Amino acid sequence: MFKAATRHPSGHDLDGRCLHGWTLLLVSATMAVLAGVMAAGAADCPRKDALGTSRVLVVDAKTYPRVGLKSFRQTLPLADHEVVLTFDDGPQPPYTEEVLAALAQECVRATFFLVGKSSAQFPELVRRAAAQGHTMAHHTWSHSMASKISFEKAKEDIERGIAADETALHGVSTMAPSTPFFRFPYFDSTPKTLELLQSRGIVVFGADLWASDWEEMTPDQELKLITSRLNAEGKGIILFHDAKAHTAAMMPAFLRYLHDNGYHVVHIVPTAPLQRNADTH
Repeated sequence: MFKAATRHPSGHDLDGRCLHGWTLLLVSATMAVLAGVMAAGAADCPRKDALGTSRVLVVDAKTYPRVGLKSFRQTLPLADHEVVLTFDDGPQPPYTEEVLAALAQECVRATFFLVGKSSAQFPELVRRAAAQGHTMAHHTWSHSMASKISFEKAKEDIERGIAADETALHGVSTMAPSTPFFRFPYFDSTPKTLELLQSRGIVVFGADLWASDWEEMTPDQELKLITSRLNAEGKGIILFHDAKAHTAAMMPAFLRYLHDNGYHVVHIVPTAPLQRNADTH
């Protein structure tokens, strides 16, 4: 959850045999998910006038180690009127469920940056989102600000969050994420935490624009704000919070706005595990 700010910008290791088996499992799971994602575009949607997901973008940590112009110099290679939808701070019923229903209605896929503590509390909701084809990414265990705690505590918060998310998703507590995407709470990173994630092949996400939905506002106010910002930018990685009631209430109208104004949704996925492993050797 974000607060208005001027800057705004535990698990355990498995042994070698378990890691080998886990890697093979992840390869199969990732390829199955990618196959499903590639096949399920707007043409396969039951609603013929749905927004749909226009294409899938594979994001590799070597090419895009840090993305999002609000925080970094680089962002994803999006064309005009292309957007990536991202949600932080979930899962949080009933609002995450309402967001998932809105996305399903429009056959849209998004990326959810999970808080580990919430994943541990609502694992079935994490699995539901993953089963619907969304990308499950990471957002620490406790949503602490990395610059306000020691590096060791920040590292532990990152790793514990990943372990909780992986347990919710796959029943295995590991600090090696099956989806190596991460976003810092409050976009509050430090040089050492950035280096840690880059050394592990984890993409750090900022955003190109946001809905400021950490502020109190009505769904109509949020819709007006985010559409005006999107029209000014023309494209980009958009940040929402699926733990917010007004965002969940606004989402159907926002997706309709994208459809009616010629915007296209891009779904981001990671490279397959074996390819990531090959790149690091």
